[in-house]
Amino acid sequence: VQPVVSGGGSVLPGGSLKLSCAASEYSGYLLNTCGMAWYRQAPGKERELVARLTAEGTTTYTESVEGRFTISQNDNKNELYLQMNNLKPEDTATYYCAKRTCRVPYKDEIVGQGTQVAVSS
Repeated sequence: VQPVVSGGGSVLPGGSLKLSCAASEYSGYLLNTCGMAWYRQAPGKERELVARLTAEGTTTYTESVEGRFTISQNDNKNELYLQMNNLKPEDTATYYCAKRTCRVPYKDEIVGQGTQVAVSS
């Protein structure tokens, strides 16, 4: 069972949204075993990494969202969040949840469906 990604929507510039990537507690699908990430893809552009959370809890962000977005997880490590504040029109994209593989070659694999975020006045 794939995780469920939710929380997208349409907001005005300066608004906030919180995305969620949730694995069923009954599926045994623990999300953050080797790291998780959020990606986004705007129309006509390549998919880009937005934020990363390692299994140890270290966070990194792409420069354009630094200070505005926060990646986090719940205590059970089966739900990943992306709190997005002070949203800008350039944040408009489809956002995807990704799970880091635990074996070489390490890579991020998109899990679940994307959720659309639209920021406009």
